[in-house]
Amino acid sequence: MTEELRPPRKLRLWEALALSVGLMSPTLAMALNGAGVVTKVGKAVPLVFVLGLFGVALVAYGFVRLTRHFNHAGSVYALAGVTLGPRAGFFGGFALVGTYVFFTVCTLAATPVFIEAFATAVGFSLHIPWSVVAAVACAGVWMVNSRESRITARTLLLVEGVGIAGMLVLSAVIVFRTGSGSAPAGQTLDLSAFGFGGTTAGAVMTALVFAFLSWAGFEACASLGEETADPRRNVPRALVGSVLLTGGLYIFVMFAQTIGFGTDAKGVAAFAGAESSLSALAQNYLGTWFLLVIAFTAAASAFASAISSSAAASRLMFALARDGFGPKPLARVNPRSGTPNVALGAALAVALIGDLILNVTGVSAFDTYYWFATLGVLCLLVAYAVAGAGVIAFILSGRGRIPRYEIVIPVLAIGFLCFVFYQQSVGQTSPYNYFPWIAGAWCLAGLATVLAAPQLARRIGERLTAELTRTDAIAAAEKEAAQA
Repeated sequence: MTEELRPPRKLRLWEALALSVGLMSPTLAMALNGAGVVTKVGKAVPLVFVLGLFGVALVAYGFVRLTRHFNHAGSVYALAGVTLGPRAGFFGGFALVGTYVFFTVCTLAATPVFIEAFATAVGFSLHIPWSVVAAVACAGVWMVNSRESRITARTLLLVEGVGIAGMLVLSAVIVFRTGSGSAPAGQTLDLSAFGFGGTTAGAVMTALVFAFLSWAGFEACASLGEETADPRRNVPRALVGSVLLTGGLYIFVMFAQTIGFGTDAKGVAAFAGAESSLSALAQNYLGTWFLLVIAFTAAASAFASAISSSAAASRLMFALARDGFGPKPLARVNPRSGTPNVALGAALAVALIGDLILNVTGVSAFDTYYWFATLGVLCLLVAYAVAGAGVIAFILSGRGRIPRYEIVIPVLAIGFLCFVFYQQSVGQTSPYNYFPWIAGAWCLAGLATVLAAPQLARRIGERLTAELTRTDAIAAAEKEAAQA
């Protein structure tokens, strides 16, 4: 009998949305990603995030369109599998497995980075290997994710909710003080930050890469398609909500950070040189006590992202194993919680072993975070492009009754993804110049596997058809019961 992910109670819309928001880790994104943008475009940081939201919306369109028709634990694996064929589905799914596992490695490493920062802020240092803290975080992730998916969603909502609230409070104070003339160093409410402000269109386009990284993982809720109530309605809404919610947040917070440091040359340099921009601004505008709040929420956000990454990784590994790729135990579901605990354990074990090896060989937690975040994003770009190609095929097939003129949206999305991949691959210094090759090798390994095993492709196609048919029947029955 085929296993399926069915928790005791189906997830609600906001619970599905929480997984995507948790994987994006808004607090981490806002604390770390602004420096890369400001070095390229100066004070025009908010403009870059406005344009970044537009680019991400193009990519999100494909997921929204497809999840209105298909919902599956395999996310891109299934969406591409039913539109482009099982080989393309496996290729996209294999790339996405790499993404989520790499993200689990980097977020477990990010947790000790921010815990150390918090400890330093309160006056003491942790004299233990960072992998020990990562191991404790890993145990905490297991405790949350091995229970019902509702527990995971609510934990993510609580943790990220606190972090988002902290950022909003800080940003509101900055806007008020710069607008009222009471900023610490005379900074002003400069709305010209939404313009080019002397920078070039080419610089803005290059900086879009850093903005795009802030949305990486918005599609995570698609992996909860079998666990969400009325998935054809709630999963697309969760996708749209995750993009728009974080988009509005990113634009507002980045505007506040830009004017908080100041839009003159000195302020731009201070923004570019800040290791954690939110912490620096918290100290300047609200004092040490709020610096501690921000430092704590950043550590909690890293932990939440590890929860979300490993949850998504486990669902995708489960889906692949259920369809015949990988050890059969990975396809087991815990009868009490309804979660794929064997796959979860495998994902966490791989991530933790990776962190332990890197720590022993002298790699810092900070470098581990950026290295594996970069690898994860490169694989993610491939998976996004495969999903975009699936939307094009679906539109051309006429099955979804989507107007053909909408095909321009996924075409533009694929072009945007190719541009981001190119920017991440060209002109990088060591070791980042090796990462495109590593990510490419991972994706090509997936392609070689499915090309060399035609029986696997056939089995995947048969299982995807059967699983989606069953899922449709379950969804229809649940909808009919709800209406009754």
